[in-house]
Amino acid sequence: MASVFLYHVVGDLTVGKPELVEFPETETVESAIRVIGESAEGSIPIWKRRSHVGVMEKSEMRQQRFVGILNSLDIVAFLARDACLVDQEKAMKTPVSEVVVPNNSLLREVDPATRLIDALEMMKHGLKRLLVPKSVVWKGMSKRFSILYNGKWLKNLDASSSSTNLAPNANRPSSSSTPSSRNKFCCLSREDVIRFVIGCLGALAPLPLSSISSLGAISPNYYSIEASFPAIQVTQKLPQDPSAVAVVESTPDGQYKIIGEISACKLWKCDYLAAAWALANLSAGQFVMGVEDNVTSRSLPHFSVNLTGGENNMANGGASTRQRKFSSRSIGFFSNPASPSFGASRSMYRGRSAPLTCKVTSSLAAVMAQMLSHRATHVWVTEAESEDILVGVVGYADILAAVIKQPAPVIPSTTPSGEGYATEIQN
Repeated sequence: MASVFLYHVVGDLTVGKPELVEFPETETVESAIRVIGESAEGSIPIWKRRSHVGVMEKSEMRQQRFVGILNSLDIVAFLARDACLVDQEKAMKTPVSEVVVPNNSLLREVDPATRLIDALEMMKHGLKRLLVPKSVVWKGMSKRFSILYNGKWLKNLDASSSSTNLAPNANRPSSSSTPSSRNKFCCLSREDVIRFVIGCLGALAPLPLSSISSLGAISPNYYSIEASFPAIQVTQKLPQDPSAVAVVESTPDGQYKIIGEISACKLWKCDYLAAAWALANLSAGQFVMGVEDNVTSRSLPHFSVNLTGGENNMANGGASTRQRKFSSRSIGFFSNPASPSFGASRSMYRGRSAPLTCKVTSSLAAVMAQMLSHRATHVWVTEAESEDILVGVVGYADILAAVIKQPAPVIPSTTPSGEGYATEIQN
């Protein structure tokens, strides 16, 4: 384990972070689409409203008000329901409380003096957000020696202060805040933590240059759907971490070739109503590969969207409704005009529909850089000899688990065969 995670605390990562603005569960889907477009990881925390405004709120009460995290895939899946397609205006005005998947364990409030290693342990086990008080006065802390306080090394968390309960103890340095800042918080995402980690690669050597395979960072457990199946089947059980479904084609030898993905990352800044229509009416392969205008005009019907000011932007709502033809261009998926039919060519340019992939031999540093540069929550992993034979997936939790575990001795091994435990969405 690198000492950098012991020398730093959560408060070191909050510098420059904006104040949290709670998104209440009574807000509409329309408002959520706008806020998600400006958020990290393509998702936002959902809260119940405070019952007593102006009263100091305890940490336990604040935790109980947290409902869950809403992402773009949740919204598109909701809008793809038959009732929502019939009355899109009503669907956009639906409270997000009817859309978000309740999960109170995805966010936790921690003290700014919480050691970074303890925060990473929590996130490794599925925590997605850290709620950190914004402090004006910082006591007994320095970025370089945050673990050192009054000349004494801090003790590790005892049994009463485990990774599930990180209230600061008497030995831990603490932050103090003025009355005006007591109810102000900022929210740290796993992306924030990965950005910090990638800035400390030198302190983590030689781990960053190790392959993700040797570090055990590849998860063989992922969701997939055959390209020929209806895309709507991904809504039967939406994956949570990562929120993504691989669209695959079977090979004669029983392996799977990845041709795309249906995920919160890909739908982050899309036209939500157009994506919902496509999810409900197209096959998974058509959804990710794209359907061009000349194909649409012959075989695909019209659909209605609300347009404001001539722009195809559903975030701001709409005052008028008009019919237009569906095109993958409205979702943000593009394919080669010279090869418009699905399945015609696997080498065609697919733009945003192309899945983000790496190989089993890729280094941990390279995978982290991929995720950050593409603002992705995961990277699909393929065989070393093939660019599309799917092996598994690497997500935030896998990376965090890899960087904090003790390094293992380098032992020559054979390349993984690609045999995983994919959860296939059956037809």
